Formats: sequence, structure tokens, C-alpha cells
Amino acid sequence: MAEVEKGRKPSEESTDDSEEEDSEEEPKLKYERLANGVTEILQKDAASCMTVHDKFLALGTHFGKVFLLDIQGNLTQKFEISPVKINQISLDESGEHMGICSEDGKVQVFGLYTREGFHENFDCPVKLLLYEKNWLNRWKTSTLHEGEGTITNVQWRANLIAWANNMGVKIYDISTKQRITNVLRDNVSLRPDMYPCSLCWKDNSTLIIGWGSSIKICVVKERGHTELRDLPSRYVEIVSAFETEFFISGLAPLADQLVTLYFVKENSDHMEEEFRARPCLDIIQPLPEGYEEISSDALTVRNFQENECRDYRLEHSEGESLYYIISPKDIVVAKERDQDDHIDWLLDKKKYEEALMAAEISFKNIKRHEKIGMAYINHLVEKGDYDTASRKCQKVLGKNMELWENEVYRFKTIGQLKAISQYLPRGDLRLRPAIYEMILHEFLKSDYEGFATLIREWPGELYNNMTIVQAVTDHLKKDPMNSTLLTTLAELYTYDQRYDRALEIYLRLRHKDVYQLIHKHDLFSSIEDKIVLLMDFDKEKAVDMLLDNEDKILIDRVVEELRDRPELLHIYLHKLFKRDHHKGQRYHERQIGLYAEYDRPNLLPFLRDSIHCPLEKALEICQERNFVEETVFLLSRMGNCRRALQMIMEELEDVDKAIEFAKEQDDAELWEDLISYSIDKPPFITGLLNNIGTHVDPILLIHRIKEGMEIPNLRDSLVKILQDYNLQILLREGCKKILVADSLSLLQKMHRTQMRGVRVDGG
Repeated sequence: MAEVEKGRKPSEESTDDSEEEDSEEEPKLKYERLANGVTEILQKDAASCMTVHDKFLALGTHFGKVFLLDIQGNLTQKFEISPVKINQISLDESGEHMGICSEDGKVQVFGLYTREGFHENFDCPVKLLLYEKNWLNRWKTSTLHEGEGTITNVQWRANLIAWANNMGVKIYDISTKQRITNVLRDNVSLRPDMYPCSLCWKDNSTLIIGWGSSIKICVVKERGHTELRDLPSRYVEIVSAFETEFFISGLAPLADQLVTLYFVKENSDHMEEEFRARPCLDIIQPLPEGYEEISSDALTVRNFQENECRDYRLEHSEGESLYYIISPKDIVVAKERDQDDHIDWLLDKKKYEEALMAAEISFKNIKRHEKIGMAYINHLVEKGDYDTASRKCQKVLGKNMELWENEVYRFKTIGQLKAISQYLPRGDLRLRPAIYEMILHEFLKSDYEGFATLIREWPGELYNNMTIVQAVTDHLKKDPMNSTLLTTLAELYTYDQRYDRALEIYLRLRHKDVYQLIHKHDLFSSIEDKIVLLMDFDKEKAVDMLLDNEDKILIDRVVEELRDRPELLHIYLHKLFKRDHHKGQRYHERQIGLYAEYDRPNLLPFLRDSIHCPLEKALEICQERNFVEETVFLLSRMGNCRRALQMIMEELEDVDKAIEFAKEQDDAELWEDLISYSIDKPPFITGLLNNIGTHVDPILLIHRIKEGMEIPNLRDSLVKILQDYNLQILLREGCKKILVADSLSLLQKMHRTQMRGVRVDGG
């Protein structure tokens, strides 16, 4: 079959913009010319009618012949029927019997395989006769209609027969032997022979009538119970009736829509000349009082300029939704467009994304999918949209490694390797290592950051690691301190399990991932000689890591490594002491000097908490540095409290601290020393008067104060002494009362106990 040229039917309101917009609408039907044997037949003869069976086609001609054709148009049988035009052909459901009506009024019915049958001659086709076999297998003839002129069309469906004559359309019910209705012809000004009636049964009860420019849809319904016995049991309701702008040559159903074959009206001035005589095949949606056009195609059939409305017929095959447009010199087949046609249309309109989705939804074979996808990728590349083209490669190329490599080389040729790099396969399916290396080299030439990103994102197994390491090393010769290249080189060493080299670079760069690298790959043995570098980078993190893993990096090893960096050694030993006062006991003596040098505020707490610290060494260091508070603590710890108190009084000159020290020691001699030292110092006397009352008898101090000495705030101090004394008296009296009460209570308890009777046994 050959394709048929078609075009949009122009409308009165068409403009250039609207026509351009309409051209974007996808057609509903596609067309092919029925060729093969049909071409040869119509070169010598002209088609007048055709009927369609599921198995074959029956074509009638102007020269009175009937040809049986297969679906592709190949000739299978030929019948010489009449010397005049064949008007109509009918087939039974089995396709074994055929009825033929010719222009001279002759009707022939015969078996296609037996050739048995009968024929009847009429003066003219003005009668409608029904032939039935009776119980004796003889033919019985009944006249269904006559007397209203020529009968031009008869259509039979189940128990209903519809026919058209010059007056209108009748419907007859075989089961009840009743004529149901008469649908009158609307436009009586049109010649019936020039604009014949088109009849089509949509189903067993719905008849579609097309006549001139009008269409009616009639539904045969049951009347139900009625008292009017003369009325037929069925009636016809016209559910839709409307006028069109064109003359109707044929009708056929398409689901709930209609396929209509139109002939353009001669007085349609708005029609362009090239469309004036071309038949139009429209799909319309009938409405109660009108219709909506779904699609419209003007067809270029052979010799269309010479044809009139009556020269066209429309037949359809219900099983396959095929529609045959019959004209004298051409037969065109229209069929619903399938998914392949939809995809082809999308490709033609460069709607590649939609075409790709349509192919996926319809599960088209992978080659068709790849073809569509490649067309889309090519289109995107031509547009310069390289990123989208690269992204679509993932979906289109899928697991086809050959296509992938071809695309990579194409992108290299156009200088767009970077665009496709992030979409390359990197899972179970992979390209050759050379492909990935080629892209890495491309990035290394001009984009260090992009190169580093790929190294982080791509698994190390995709490429030859050593090849890339060498390439990075060569670039570092030109820029040895480039942090991006150094970091990337460290990552490459990590992929290659050369952790020592990676760790060295990370430490040199002070890279935040150094600690993660050590933990992840258990590199503690590799950092024993790099402890100073680690602590220079981040003291807190380094010390925490060393202490958390002291089973892998021994304390002695750390101390040895830090021997030349005492400030770092102090930080390590201080945190060790905070965690456990005993683990680093062998280094407590060394820590005294470290605290004294780098962290005096924590020296005294260390001296208090450590039980392994040599006191003599600590005292020596503190005295050398004149650390009075620490020296005082050490002297008291070593039992030399009098010397400690002396230092407080003489060097610190802090009476409150001295009093506090004396209270802690609770030694009468210390109080005596304190009073003796303070007796000639009025401020100290004031301090003693304010605090001594609760520990020493104030009279001892007051008696030793020289007469005439001016003592600051003496009055307040004496008042406080008296208050303290009164308080002590009150406390003593309170205690005495409690003691007496307790004694009396116990005496009473003892008396009650002694007064109790004692049980004595009689024996």
C-alpha cells in the first residue's frame, strides 16, 4: 500500500497563525492507497461500490464486474455480473453468500463457493422485496415497499432493515413484520441521484443517516405497554440531528464518534482552490443539536477534480477499525494511528522527550528505544544543549557499552568531555579504563577542582590508579604547593592503600580528614613518628586520639616523641592526669616543672591531687620560682606548719589566709605564733579580733595589746567578740538544758523499768 497525500481542511476563520498552530495537532488517522490488483482493475474500469468482510473485500465496477480481493488488494476472484454499473453488494456474516444489485434493476444472490442462487429482474428499482424460505425450502416473496420512486440504498442489521428512496428513510422490523418509522428527507431541493443517502448501522438499534448536508442519529427503542394496538411495538427516537458545511458521501462509526466522508460544497467561497474538489474525511463528536470536529483531513485521490458527491463511498471493517474511501479511480484505506505512528509523529515534530516516554510506556523493543533516544541526543547536541544531552545518555544508552564509548568520543571531538563526565556508568557495568582516564586527563589540563570532584565521586577501580598518580605528580612539579592537587593525590594514595604517603600529605596540608583517615584505616603505627605534626595541627584532637588509643600508641612512646616539645608534652600529660591520676605517675616529677613553666594555675591542684609527686623536688622548684602559695602548701604537707604560717604572714601579709590556715591546722602553738606576730600590727589585730573568738579566748589577745595602740574598727570588733561570747553562752545553756532533759528522761525510763513486776516460778 502507498501513502496518500493529505492536508488540513481550511476553515472560514483560518489565519496563518491558526494554521501553524493546527499543524501541531496530531492526526487521528493515517492513510494508504489500496494497490496491487486494485491498481490494474481501476486503470481499465471504475469503482462504483464496495463491501467489506473480515476475510476479504468485494469491489463492484461501472462495467458490471465484481472482484474479490484480499485485504492487501490482491485479486482472488472475478465475476461478470452485468453490462451496467453495480450499485450495491451485500455479504452474509459468514462471507459465503453475496447479493448484488446492478443499475438495470437486476438482483443476484449466490454462494461464492457453490455459485448456486437466483436472480430477479425489475423494470426499475422501485420495489423492495424480501425473499424467505418456507418450510418446504421454497422461496417466498414479500413486498416491503413500493410506489415512492427509486430505492437507492438498503442496509440490514439483525432484525431491522433500513432503506432510502426519494422521499426519505424507512425502517422495517422483520420479527414483527412491521414498518417502524419514516424519516423524511430534509433538503428536497437537492437531486437525490446527485446527492444520495448514506446509511450506516452503528449497532443493532442505532442507525446513522447522512443526506445532503444533514446528519441524523436514530435509535430504535421498545415502546412498552400501550393500549393503541395499531402502533408498532418499537419506535424511533432521533437523538441527534445537525447540519454540516459539506455534502455527505459516507458515514461510519468510531466508538462514540463518527467518521464522515465529505464532498466540498461548490458555493463555499472561503475554500481554497486546491481543496475545492478534494474529499474530506472528518472525525466528529455528535451532540444533541450539533457536533464538534475532532479532526479533518482533505485527501488527494486520483482524478478527484472529475468526481462528484455521488462518486464517493465510505465502507468500514468493524473488527479492525479500517475505513475504505472508494472513488472511481482510487481506493484509500484509513486506519486509526497506533503507538508507532504516535511516536513517529512526535519524532517528526522533534518532540523527542515525549517520543522517548511513549516508547517506554508501550514497551517498544530496545532498538526502537535506542533509535528514538539517539535522535533526541543528536538534536540536543545540534542545539548546543550538551548537559541535557549528556543526562539523557543515562536513560537512552543504558547498558550498551559500545554506544556509550561512541558518545564519549563524540563529546571529545566537540570539546564537551566535561559535560558527559558526571553521567558515565560507574556501577556494575563500566566502560574501559582508558575512557575514564581520558576524561580525567582532560580535567587535569584545565580544571583542578573538577578533577578533584571526579576523583572523590568515581570509584578507584574505574581507572588505572598509578597512571593518574603519575599525571598528578607531573603537574605538582609545576605547582608543588597546590592544595587541590595535593589533596587529590592523597586520596589517590588512599585508594591505592598507600596510607603512609596519604597521611604525610594530609599532615603537611593540615587537612581536616587526617584523623578520620587514621581511624578508618587503623594507621596508629604509622603516626608514631608524626605525633608532633599531629599536635601542631590540632592539639586537642591529637591528644584525645592518643589517649583514646593508648593501647596502640603507648604513653612512653608519646612522651619520647614529645621530649623536645615540652609545651606539647605538658598538654598531653595534663590531659592524661585529668583522666587518671595514676597512669602517668612516673612522669609526675617531670610534670612539676612543666606546670611551673607552662601552666602555673594548675600546679597547685596537681600538687594536691598527686600522691606520686616528690615533695622535696616540688618544694625546691616552687622556692626557686618564689611560688608562695604552692610553697606554703608543700611546707604544711611536709609538717613545717610554723614556717608555712610565717610565709603567709610575712610574704603574703594576708591575715585572713593566716587565720584560715591556723583554723585548718587547729594547733594552739600556731595560734600563739599568729598572735605574737600580729600584736604590733593594728590591721592584723582587727582581723584576729573579728575571727579568733570561736577558736581562742579573746582575753589572751586583748591582755597583750599595748596600751594606747590605735586599732581600726576596735568598737565593732569588741561588739563582735561580745556577740560571739553571748552566742557561746547561749549555746552552752541550750546544750545544758538538752543534757538535763535527756538525763531526766533516762532516769524516768530506768525507774519504770525497775518498778516492773518480776515473774517468779513457784518451783
